[in-house]
Amino acid sequence: MPTDGPGSANPARTLGLLWGPQDRTGRSGLSIRAIVDAAVDLADTQGMDAVSMRQVAEKLGVGTMSLYTHVPGKTELTELMSDRALADLYRDVDEPRSQGDWRSGMTFVAHRNWDLYLRHPWLLELLGFRPVVGPHLSDKYEAELRPLDGIGLSDVEMDSALTLVLTHVEGAARAHQAQIGARQESGRTDAQWWVQVGPILEKVMDTDRFPVSGRVGSAAGQAHQAPGDPRHMLDFGLARILDGVHGLIGNRG
Repeated sequence: MPTDGPGSANPARTLGLLWGPQDRTGRSGLSIRAIVDAAVDLADTQGMDAVSMRQVAEKLGVGTMSLYTHVPGKTELTELMSDRALADLYRDVDEPRSQGDWRSGMTFVAHRNWDLYLRHPWLLELLGFRPVVGPHLSDKYEAELRPLDGIGLSDVEMDSALTLVLTHVEGAARAHQAQIGARQESGRTDAQWWVQVGPILEKVMDTDRFPVSGRVGSAAGQAHQAPGDPRHMLDFGLARILDGVHGLIGNRG
């Protein structure tokens, strides 16, 4: 059975690594923190495909076996990386709540998570249904719930509202990464692509057959000069989500 995929590590062992001391050095001078930081740097600059125990060891200038003294394998390393990437997301757990009202706080949360995915796009590859509950993820959850506390939502509704915001940001971030990939693969900007494709579509699209989609698609394409705009998707959708939470609170009087 494969044991090197996300979430397949021994949970107790991984939690011990996540919550235990990470700055303690061994004979080689290595620590868990140094190993994880090197792996995060590799992922940021070269993508997750570049991260292996051997390549992390090469980056640190040590033998591969030296890493196994601190981190059992790639799966545990990946889970440590996921938590480490969240370390500097907020100044403290009250930063989101200190932005003003709950809506300002949740907008702040959404934009911070968007920026997180721009800095560490490889995180999108590691997201799973069962989170890696490390100290930084726990701080993140606490900080992001606080703007919603005491505004009239139940605890389950608070969790659901936050999840809705975060999954929306994740979707917009995935669209952004797909946009970057399309630009790199084609060698053209979105505007250049639209200049080439737009006039052709206007000729071949039958307005009698596609009266609504033709009109709307053309308007959106002209507005974005692209098939879509992930940042517009982020902000438009976020506003509608927060409108819905506001309505839920308001309906209770």
